[in-house]
Amino acid sequence: MRFSFLCLLILSFHVADAQKIRKAVFIIVDGIPADVIEAVKTPNLDSIAKEGGYTRAYVGGERGGYSQTPTISAVGYNSLLTGTWVNKHNVWDNDIAAPNYQYWNIFRLFKTQFPSRTTAVFSTWLDNRTKLIGSEASAAGKLNPDFHYDGLELDTVRFPHGNTSEYIRRIDNEVADSAAKVIKEKGPDLTWVYLEYTDDMGHQYGDSEQQRDAVVEADDQVGRIWRSIKHRAANYNEDWVIYITTDHGRDSVSGKHHGGQSERERTTWIVTNAKDLNENFKKKPALVDIFPSL
Repeated sequence: MRFSFLCLLILSFHVADAQKIRKAVFIIVDGIPADVIEAVKTPNLDSIAKEGGYTRAYVGGERGGYSQTPTISAVGYNSLLTGTWVNKHNVWDNDIAAPNYQYWNIFRLFKTQFPSRTTAVFSTWLDNRTKLIGSEASAAGKLNPDFHYDGLELDTVRFPHGNTSEYIRRIDNEVADSAAKVIKEKGPDLTWVYLEYTDDMGHQYGDSEQQRDAVVEADDQVGRIWRSIKHRAANYNEDWVIYITTDHGRDSVSGKHHGGQSERERTTWIVTNAKDLNENFKKKPALVDIFPSL
């Protein structure tokens, strides 16, 4: 099911010189339920949605069916990356013990079709690149993005770990700044940005002022990336699409937990600047629907 006709992966990029070069960015901001993103002031997300749209979406596959999928972070990331649910991609939890790389992720497909095009990953969690994309896995082709900025959570000198997630907040800011800089200066063709702090605040405080403040900060981080995209679009012969989403909601009791199949855990959202959004976008699409649209 597609909800945008802008960036179909399998269509050729070999177009007339006068036509703009298409580029895509997707951002996962971790663990923000739809009701929270709708209640907090997010001027940058609103600006993006004004050019395209906002919709509620869902994760978790078919509830009670063969594709039912845990509403857990890495599981959600891989559902977006591969366009499949857990019954196919086989990432059941954050351990990422045995991914089924036979279902190629979007980076592998893209680089195989267009080897001269560039890819980028900016992430607060190293496993996104090394395990999910599989930059260190032979079965995944050991494909490393052309640009990447990650692994900072392993640097306990620059980012001392403590009883709070302040170091994750700092890393998210560095990741967002790096993404904004590389997009502005290099303009990668396909980029993934992952930000974690919002999920940490949910786990620690549940539905709270701390979680809402984290969402406000995440919106600012997205804004930096969005300004770089706007700069590229204004100064280069490029047509940019961006999708921002989350990987899961939270429980309805405290807001601290997720993983199950409750409606709030399954209900997510999508913000995009994509034009010509069709009826599928407006009817609560699935996380996996972002893949074919990209």
